[in-house]
Amino acid sequence: MDVVSSEKVFQGRAISLRVDQVRASNGTFQMEVLEHSGGVAVVPIDGDDNVWMVRQYRHVEIPAGTVKMGEDPALCAARELQEEIGMKADKIDLVGEFFLAPGYSSELMRLYLATGLTPSSLPQDEDEEIVVEKIPFTQAVQMAIKGELHDAKSVAGLLLADRLRLRDT
Repeated sequence: MDVVSSEKVFQGRAISLRVDQVRASNGTFQMEVLEHSGGVAVVPIDGDDNVWMVRQYRHVEIPAGTVKMGEDPALCAARELQEEIGMKADKIDLVGEFFLAPGYSSELMRLYLATGLTPSSLPQDEDEEIVVEKIPFTQAVQMAIKGELHDAKSVAGLLLADRLRLRDT
């Protein structure tokens, strides 16, 4: 398949929409692509084995945010921890990455595991009103397994963190 032409039809603050004309062996068709600079999500685990999660207008989820153009994703992850849960991590490790909706979006989500948490806050974004919840890690993993969490990045992050911790013991 080849992209014959591409046209940006919308440019917003966080996303843009592109329409591609694609030639395949069975003809030419139109494909809509949501362009996004990418995101980070962090599983922050404290010394008492609690995972720090946030609740906004959405469901409970792990801290996450959008990578600014040209920003190092690891620095974005550290910033999001400070903005959303008021904590800094001694160690932030990349544990995985995936496309959220590869059929129509370019958004790459990078997952991090953060440990060694200490208080250090930055102001929250203007459009955020966040409540922080500390949940025992094993309970949060069970919530993911039982379908009680509805956020894909949180489910993936918790299950991957659990698997990595099992491997390292």
